[in-house]
Amino acid sequence: MFDMLDNYPLSWPVAALLAVIFLSVKYIRSPTHQLRHIPSVGGSGLISSYFDARRFFREGQQMIQEGYEKYYGTAFKVSTMGRYMVVVSGSDMLEDIRQATDEQLSFREAIAETIQADYMLGKQNRTDPFHIAVVRTPLTRNLGYRFPEIKDEIQEAFGEMIPPTGEWTKTRILSTARQIVCRTSNRLFVGLPLCRDPDYRKLNEQFTGDVMRGAQTINRFPKLLRPIVGRYLTKIPARAQRTIKHIGPIIEERLANEKLYGPEAEDTANDLITWLLEEAKGPQRTTEQISLRVLGINFAAIHTTSMALTNALYDLAAYPQYVEAMREEVEAVISSEGWTKAAMGKMRKVDSFLKESQRLATGGLSVSRKALKDFTFSNGITVPAGTFVAFATHSTHHDDHVYPDADTFDGFRFSEKREGDGEGIKHQMVALSHDYITFGTGRHACPGRFFAVNELKAMLAHILMTYDVKLPENTPRPPNIWFQTTCSPNPYGSLFFRKRA
Repeated sequence: MFDMLDNYPLSWPVAALLAVIFLSVKYIRSPTHQLRHIPSVGGSGLISSYFDARRFFREGQQMIQEGYEKYYGTAFKVSTMGRYMVVVSGSDMLEDIRQATDEQLSFREAIAETIQADYMLGKQNRTDPFHIAVVRTPLTRNLGYRFPEIKDEIQEAFGEMIPPTGEWTKTRILSTARQIVCRTSNRLFVGLPLCRDPDYRKLNEQFTGDVMRGAQTINRFPKLLRPIVGRYLTKIPARAQRTIKHIGPIIEERLANEKLYGPEAEDTANDLITWLLEEAKGPQRTTEQISLRVLGINFAAIHTTSMALTNALYDLAAYPQYVEAMREEVEAVISSEGWTKAAMGKMRKVDSFLKESQRLATGGLSVSRKALKDFTFSNGITVPAGTFVAFATHSTHHDDHVYPDADTFDGFRFSEKREGDGEGIKHQMVALSHDYITFGTGRHACPGRFFAVNELKAMLAHILMTYDVKLPENTPRPPNIWFQTTCSPNPYGSLFFRKRA
């Protein structure tokens, strides 16, 4: 081959020129070149960015915090495995994301890669998310009607998992919280007796862990290898079959009854399966599709709420000075309203305690989006199509300019704010704001937050009325665990419970 090139004197220069052109085009099209106007935390060269991506696994939040302090109100980028992430901060840039259309900044495309949704949750859960409307409307609308059952399951689940006795009993918190949340959520989703079925519960509890561990593993690999790793790691087919085994007969019976008596049959259960069937159209109305939606909704409900409950229990034990005031509030509200959804809305101190717990434990980034076309923020910064954008949530929540003494736990921080004129609504936990981004922003904010917050408040109220809680002697609050920018409650932490004295 080289002899052939020697026979043509112009071949070497032409080949070299073509190579230069090819590499130049590749560089110009590369994220390194297209994002060169956005400063980096760490290096931006080919080699240095690789080592920074490795560093991001261990020190992701420290890198975000460094960028937040240097570039607040504008944008910076960090190198992750396979791509740059552009991180923004400040209320103006968050508002720009909120107002952007899905054709400009896509939530679905970002989630597809952030938690590898196509492999971990099933592609149709992302591309055809009709279940979101179910969570947003009929599920939320029926919370009041179904609340007595939710409260009953909370009482039964806690009674079995943490029997209220006169002796202090040591309990591993995260695993216990996951089981209680699974039972309680599925009392609303599928009802008795299935919500207490050991195999059905284990399926949903395991699937929650499968998704998060699988996504973290896939994201360790370069983008080119992720489809191969994803297909190897996915457990969707096996989990779907187990789900169908449990709820398939229920779905088929309801579809059969609908053919006989019409969709308004009087004895139709008022649960998630019914609401999904009412929303579904055409090919969505199959046993497999409904089962996959129940599985996906369970993941969202169990994963986030069990972590929130765990953090709240750690904080309850670490800051016992708030217990008595919250107990007095719960007792007063329950004596007036009973155990109802309306009562939950009047527990301002409980709401504030939970919101503060979540404020301090929120992960490093949220409001993730993928730019489907070049997008310009109101401050003039442009990100090219294909760029991943996220908001610096943890840094915002720990900013003293946003929250005085931001790193200090102040359990009644938000209930005190609600005492001012016109402040009663906007500081409650479910409210969306530029300062509190736990649930996201805009039309893609968490649709299940109303259910999650009411469930958490009912659980914390039950704990306050039933138990005394304490940390192991001479032991601090279990520290949260960080991986990249994910903040998780310590899975090994334990607390002591006994029947309320």
